[in-house]
Amino acid sequence: MSSITLQKLAHAYNPDTRRDADFALKEVNHTWEDGRAYALLGPSGCGKTTLLNIMSGLLQPTRGRILFGEKDVTAMSTAQRNIAQVFQFPVVYDTMTVGQNLAFPLRNRGMEASYITERVQRVAQMIGLERHLDQKASSLTADLKQKISLGRGVVRNDVNAILFDEPLTVIDPHMKWELRTQLKSLHREFGHTMIYVTHDQTEALTFAEKVVVMHDGLIVQIGTPQELFEAPAHVFVGYFIGSPGMNFMPVSVEGSRGEINGYTIGLESDYGNPVGRVVLGIRPEFVRLTKGAGLPVTINQIRDVGRQKFVNATLFDTEINIAVNAGVQIEADMTNIVFDPAMISIFCDDWRIEGSPLQKLTEGVA
Repeated sequence: MSSITLQKLAHAYNPDTRRDADFALKEVNHTWEDGRAYALLGPSGCGKTTLLNIMSGLLQPTRGRILFGEKDVTAMSTAQRNIAQVFQFPVVYDTMTVGQNLAFPLRNRGMEASYITERVQRVAQMIGLERHLDQKASSLTADLKQKISLGRGVVRNDVNAILFDEPLTVIDPHMKWELRTQLKSLHREFGHTMIYVTHDQTEALTFAEKVVVMHDGLIVQIGTPQELFEAPAHVFVGYFIGSPGMNFMPVSVEGSRGEINGYTIGLESDYGNPVGRVVLGIRPEFVRLTKGAGLPVTINQIRDVGRQKFVNATLFDTEINIAVNAGVQIEADMTNIVFDPAMISIFCDDWRIEGSPLQKLTEGVA
């Protein structure tokens, strides 16, 4: 196993592409650490699969290099890179049994029979296939066939990385949670570097130690689930992570003061005088309904989803969402909102800006 480093990596499907904006994958510089579990998250068409296929060797990049450890593998095949890849749809040998399918990568490499038997039994037990080992793969459901694909991906302990390209697409929703749990167990048990491509934020946030968020061919943030939720680096991350996503509204900012339609909002940092398209971002969980104090809103709809109520409201010309605990009674005169100042994010031209800490007066100092 080894780290995977991407240096100035970019790809365009049209060889005559000249403008950076037309690249399917814009320049990437990133190191995937050895033994970590990552999720590559973003909507369809954002470049996730392109990036995964370049790392696996199925696609040659237009420019840039890929290093496994210190070794340049840019021109090497998938086999030479020693990569295991699990695809969106199950790839199995129907004429073989489940056990034979799981053993195939090991037999292909001339491993000893005793080692193959032990390894197949261990992986089959971890993914819940032990009672199917003697069944022909052709007789199994799509869910179980995809389990075979997952098992074949992790059965070798000498791979540099295991790449998963939306592997739970064909899986029954009830089984998805179980398989994500099993994948996390496999990662803890075997310590492979795992990179998991998905458009589903729940899959990404529950599987990965770090999530890599892509938008329009660009990596816009790499962070833990908590970092993505509390401090999105780009408005897309704020919008895409969370359900519902972050609220955004135009704001003018001067120092530690924000202003929306003549109403002042205190900020916990000094942002100077940002120039450009400035917006304030706040998650629904950090907006509170009040009576008379704060910004005026018009409530449009209240949805009770069990442990929470989601209030949809209009703030001036902007539609926002407010999360309210289920036990809170929403009264007719709750027509104002206040923000938790510690959880406000300020963005300029779509990117988060960090303010400077405010100077605090110390008591007793002359």
